[in-house]
Order: sequence, then C-alpha cells, then structure tokens
Amino acid sequence: MKKAIPAVTAQEKHLYLDYAATAPLSNSTIAFLTPLLSAYGNPSSPHSVGEAAKEIVSKARRNVARFLNAPYDCVFFTAGGAAGNALGILGYAKKHGGPILYSPTAHKSILACMEGRTDSKPLKVDRNGFLDLSYLRACLTGCASPPLVVTEYANSEIGSIQDVRQIIALTHRANGAVFLDCTGSISTIPLDVSELDVDMAAFSAHKLGGLKGCGAFYKKKSISIEPLIYGSQEQGLIGGTENVLGIASLGKVAKTHDYSLASPKNRDAAYRFFMRHIPGCRLVGSLKNRLAHNLYLCFLGVEGESLMMALDANGIQVSTGSACGCGDGGAPPALAAIGMDPDDMHSCIRITFGGQETTDDIAYLCETAKRCVRTLRSMNKAI
Repeated sequence: MKKAIPAVTAQEKHLYLDYAATAPLSNSTIAFLTPLLSAYGNPSSPHSVGEAAKEIVSKARRNVARFLNAPYDCVFFTAGGAAGNALGILGYAKKHGGPILYSPTAHKSILACMEGRTDSKPLKVDRNGFLDLSYLRACLTGCASPPLVVTEYANSEIGSIQDVRQIIALTHRANGAVFLDCTGSISTIPLDVSELDVDMAAFSAHKLGGLKGCGAFYKKKSISIEPLIYGSQEQGLIGGTENVLGIASLGKVAKTHDYSLASPKNRDAAYRFFMRHIPGCRLVGSLKNRLAHNLYLCFLGVEGESLMMALDANGIQVSTGSACGCGDGGAPPALAAIGMDPDDMHSCIRITFGGQETTDDIAYLCETAKRCVRTLRSMNKAI
C-alpha cells in the first residue's frame, strides 16, 4: 500500500529534474518544427510533395552524420532507442550467429533480447556497475567464434560510464563486434563513432530534446545485419514509412545540442548537501566516471516512490529509475546486478539535471528533499 504524500508546504514551483527520462522540446525546436507540420508527403513518393519530405529526411541525416562524425550512408532512422537496440543485436545475430556477451546492467530492451537465448552470456560488473574487464577478456578468449559484445555507454540509472574504448579494443582483438547503447549517454557524452571505432550504436531523439518515437542507428559499412522489419526504406534495413517530423526534430537537436550544459556542478552541490544534512543517505554507484547530470540516491527507511510523489507535490519531478521499467513492480535490474541489498532497492530516487538550474533551484531541491525525507521517516515510525 502506498503511503500518503507528506503534508509539506506547497509552492508555485516547477523544477523538472528527470532529464534521463526525457528532455523537453526547446522553443527553438518547436519553432523549427511548426512549419513542417504541413510536410505531409511520403518520402518514397516520386512526386514533388514526396520529394519535399525526402529532402527533410536527407537534411536530418546529414546533421546526425556530422553529429556522430559518421558517413552519411551509415546513419539510419529508427522508432527509438529500443528499436535500435533490437536491430543491432538481433539483426547481427540473425546474420552472423556466434556468442553474445552482454552487460547485465543494460537497458531492459537489451536484456529482453537475451531471454531464452543459449548463445548469450552476461558479463560481470562490480558494485559500482563497471564491467569487469578481466572477466570480459577471459570470455573473449574462450569464444569459439567471433562474438558480439553488447554494452551501454553509460547506465542511465546509476550513472556509471563504461570504459568503452577498452571494451572495443579487447573485442576487436578477438575479431568480435561491439554494439553500444548510447541512449543514456547521448545528452551528456559526445559520440564520435569514427574516433571510437565502434561497430554499431543507437540512441533516442527525445533524450536530446527531439520528438519521441524516433532514434538513430549507426553501423559501419563493413558490418552486415539482417532487417527485423522488411521494406525498401532506410536502404532496406528498416521497413516502414519514415517518421518525417520525428526525424526532422532529431536533425535539429543534433545540430544545436549544447554539451557545455553537461556539468557536474549542480549534481555535486546537491550531493554534498544530502550527505551532510540527511542521515541515512548514500550514493548508488561512484562519483568517478559518472554521468555529469546523474544522482542516484538511497534514503534508508524511505520508500523511493513515496519520496518521488512527495517531491512532485512540491513541484519537483524526479524518478525512481528508468521510465521504461516503471509499472512492472520490480526493482531496476541494474541494482540487482551490482549486488544491492534488496531491502534498499526500493528506497532510491534518481535526480538528473538539465544544466540550467539556478542556485535557488538547487537550494529548493535540497531543502524540500530534506523535509520530505524527515516527514516520511516520521510516518514510518508511527505505523
């Protein structure tokens, strides 16, 4: 049974701190998209209306290719991050076979791809969520055929940034390929696919402030995969009429995204306050090699969902973890993978900053969270 929201003082305040779930559309993106609402043509139609829609898609692809430092014809548009994950993993497996080694802290859409497969094997992570590279090396050595290694660039819940350069180097030495899920990292860590030498990668548009229901998938020209949805679109790799407006939004945000906002300043200010002023609060994961905007905190004796609701009643939006896992009643798989105490798994909230919060915003967050935690703990003692 859910506990009632603490009766704290309500204020006319709106402080959105759930950027890992999604980023809002900026005014400039809205202004860019509004005229395109009339671009109703099918990009596959050879007449002028279709050609106009096709040009919108082409411009967006050029922008995303520059954003990723990728060849134009190596960028494909999907229905989002989960669709890109499935295409990269299952499409590669259908084409090549071979073992799949995967991160146990990966997104639910990746873990679902591994269910029931006898050719897949979870890798090991430490208590902070970082892949055990010695174990990866041993697994690669034991592979009878070239493997596919699947990992997230960074975990969107506990914030751990993987050593992807080393993961890629180790995998390539074993003649394997790497699929990189970048949806959780794309808003804070630039992705240069050529310099990184990654084989495949995918991410969602809405994490950058684009429209939902659209994403980008990258693969090297040398990598061949089998389509999951057949058709003539996207070089025959992804069938179905393109989401022109969503693709346009991705092209826009890829051109204008500001990585300078990905600063740990606000995260660290809030973290220091919580550690000093809220007993029984601890950080999940490590501050080292962590997403700059991510705080994942455990408040002992407090139900995370109740704290989230209490903060929302005070105009502050946070989460208890990945939005894709909400509603299934279970704790985030990443917490189980790092060996977190089951009693603590439901005492966590995730705060992810946009980078434009003011000093007053951070102060409001800190004092409100402190008050809500105190109230919830007092309610627990009274029960």
